[in-house]
Amino acid sequence: MLRVGLTGGIGSGKSTVARALAELGAVVIDADQLAREVLAPGSEGLAEVVKAFGDDVLADGALDRAALAAKAFASDEARETLNSITHPRIGALTAERMGSAAEDAIVVHDVPLLVEKGMAPLYHLVIVVHADVELRVRRLVGSRGMDEADARSRIAAQASVEQRRAVADVWLDNSGDVPDVTGLWRERLVPFEENVRKQQYAAGAPVVVPYDETWPEQAQRVAARIKLAAGGRTVEHIGSTAVPGLAAKDVLDFQLGVDSMETADALAEVLAQAGFPAVPGGYTDTPMGPGSWEKRLHAGADPGRRVNLHVRVEGGPGWNWAIDFRDWVRADADARAEYEALKLGLSKRFAHETTGFNYGDAKGPWMQAAIPRVAAYRGGQTS
Repeated sequence: MLRVGLTGGIGSGKSTVARALAELGAVVIDADQLAREVLAPGSEGLAEVVKAFGDDVLADGALDRAALAAKAFASDEARETLNSITHPRIGALTAERMGSAAEDAIVVHDVPLLVEKGMAPLYHLVIVVHADVELRVRRLVGSRGMDEADARSRIAAQASVEQRRAVADVWLDNSGDVPDVTGLWRERLVPFEENVRKQQYAAGAPVVVPYDETWPEQAQRVAARIKLAAGGRTVEHIGSTAVPGLAAKDVLDFQLGVDSMETADALAEVLAQAGFPAVPGGYTDTPMGPGSWEKRLHAGADPGRRVNLHVRVEGGPGWNWAIDFRDWVRADADARAEYEALKLGLSKRFAHETTGFNYGDAKGPWMQAAIPRVAAYRGGQTS
């Protein structure tokens, strides 16, 4: 099963996108619909709302949503009171609906407060639907009959554009024509689901490309998912994409810290379910000094965001080398230029390989020659 979070500000049109995905085959779980269910006439949820906000939020035994909204959005405290009543019940229903979905389902969870509640790491992928504020206000006033001041108040109470961009793996602008999600469905979501279900990683041999300014933000999103799956263990963004300004293959490298390889093996299944299946075989890093360099290697299942995940003993020689090398290249402009020239040349030389091993092996002599330079940098940092 692939879990997709879908969100966007009120009036952005995310429900339209949800319907389009449903037509393609997605199982859509609408948080707003669940919110209506938990406040249905005669429900425990509705009784609690009436107790908290008064009988005047009822009309003929049913919830008067406009009356409740006028009270609930009047202050942060009132909004939190409503959320404390509805969210646990909505969460329980959501888990029930997800649990009943087919094994090969692509479940799209349409949830307005995904960003505000820090839910992004729970999903394999997050889609954000965006529209300009003024357009959203016009939509809310024109199609929903909402008072303009109320519309602006609701928009202001939600996450900012910047906060939504920070969690968006896919950004859909719905300010004009309705976004066509067919390509997203066929080229990313469907193969992503298959990869997760079969515990296989996305294939391909990326070439070295110029530095992408969005790599750090993308890395934060991926690292949060790894960290959650691994029970809060340390995750470090390493490798070339972690060095500002450095050309690199468009593959985000991370290392996950464990206390032993036994722990690494115990985490294999949860990492696979989170979208980071193990790469078969035994792996060791090329030794740069004495000590054990054993590790486990995982890779990302998302065809739209390639990831390598090295599971190493935290504080061990392999772990420390990855951090020291990254920080040295960040700090040393000459080393960065040398390394980039090497990578670009090897990328052209091995452009048609499928494994990456020849490319990696060919970097070996330069990496070996870098050992004393990294050691000198490390010594200078700790002296």
